[in-house]
Amino acid sequence: MSRFAFSRFAVSAAFFGFLMMFSSCARYSPSPLPATPDLASVPALTVPASEFMLPGLKPHSFSASGLDETSVVTLAVFNDPMLKAARLQEGVASAQLFAAGLLPDPVVSANFAESAVNYGGGLGLSQEIEALRTRGAARAAAGAHVRQVRLNILWQEWQVAEKARELFIQARTDAELGSILSASRDLLARRYRQDRLALGKGNLTLGPADADLALLVQSETNLRQVQLDANLARQSLNQLLGLKPDARLHLIGPVSEPPLSPAKFKQALASLPRRRADLLALRAGYRSQEETLREAILAQFPALTAGVTLTRDPLEGLNAFGPAVTLSLPLFNRNRGQIAVARATRALLRQTYQARLDQAVGNAHEVWHAAAIMQSQLRDLDARLPVLKTAAEATERNLREYKLNAGLYVNVESSYLAAEAKAVRLRASLATAQSALEVLLGLRL
Repeated sequence: MSRFAFSRFAVSAAFFGFLMMFSSCARYSPSPLPATPDLASVPALTVPASEFMLPGLKPHSFSASGLDETSVVTLAVFNDPMLKAARLQEGVASAQLFAAGLLPDPVVSANFAESAVNYGGGLGLSQEIEALRTRGAARAAAGAHVRQVRLNILWQEWQVAEKARELFIQARTDAELGSILSASRDLLARRYRQDRLALGKGNLTLGPADADLALLVQSETNLRQVQLDANLARQSLNQLLGLKPDARLHLIGPVSEPPLSPAKFKQALASLPRRRADLLALRAGYRSQEETLREAILAQFPALTAGVTLTRDPLEGLNAFGPAVTLSLPLFNRNRGQIAVARATRALLRQTYQARLDQAVGNAHEVWHAAAIMQSQLRDLDARLPVLKTAAEATERNLREYKLNAGLYVNVESSYLAAEAKAVRLRASLATAQSALEVLLGLRL
């Protein structure tokens, strides 16, 4: 091979390598951050219904007259801004899986040398072999990580769904409480106006009038607190649905949640580790770490690089072609540090899973027993409400017939309204607890 031919071959090989490299390069395009909020004025789905993943959440028709509980949950799961960001994590994990399957690029080396009597140089092509040994474990770890990310997203969707139901229950409850407390406030306001008239005529002392004023002030305080709670619930619900703060929602439908029977609760508790998304995500993360440990153990063996070289001696002008191998000597490192880190991380993930499982079972029992107590209290209160209502209606008739003191009527009517408000709050707390229990047990919505 002449000097010209050898040089041309080296240049051609280098040019071909650079051409292949640049032809497959990715292009950079800037993506500026948004400058304005991305909030809607009216509720609408921003994700196709065909992409519903949450167990039990099926495509649901939206009524023009208002949003029921299922509509609110559906819109929240697919419009919550934080969930939109969380779903992009799956793309990152998928890209990591893609990267784990790629092999390292071959390495081309070239050099040129010249002596007083001749010329020389060399060309080499080599490939790292170690990646072939660890590629299976790396892909398995990345695949388990993708499953972990998807399950974590599902768990976040579950929590958003539960939060949406909680806000729906609170908003509907606050509206009902507002009506009851307004009626109570108006009743006490009429009573206090009568007291002032009686005071002016000298038919009443300050003691009873002051007591009625204290009741009126407390009633107005309770009403204002419910109005503040209602505003907070509406704002939180708008934020969850990706709506503007001033968007008005008309909520319709019941807020009650069906209770779980003791048999269904025990059955759901026994199968909890195989169903709840966050526990399944932790299991997938543990599996990913198992593969990471296996990859670290495989990487402790000598790293091998193999290839071929073409050389020309610059003194004698002789060409040589043959294989080239490099092998690392596992004398000091042997990847022991990465193996120790992988094992410690696996132990941490195992204990984390155990702690989350114990916490899930404990929380489920706590909410289950609290719901049972609230059910008993609600049954007792529902049994007393008809009696109080009958007494309030009787005192109102006697008042119209001038057979009863107005003060006694106000006391009886106030007692009935207070019991009714307590029943509304108790039903809301029970519905919230039963909704939370479904999420804790990982049940279908």
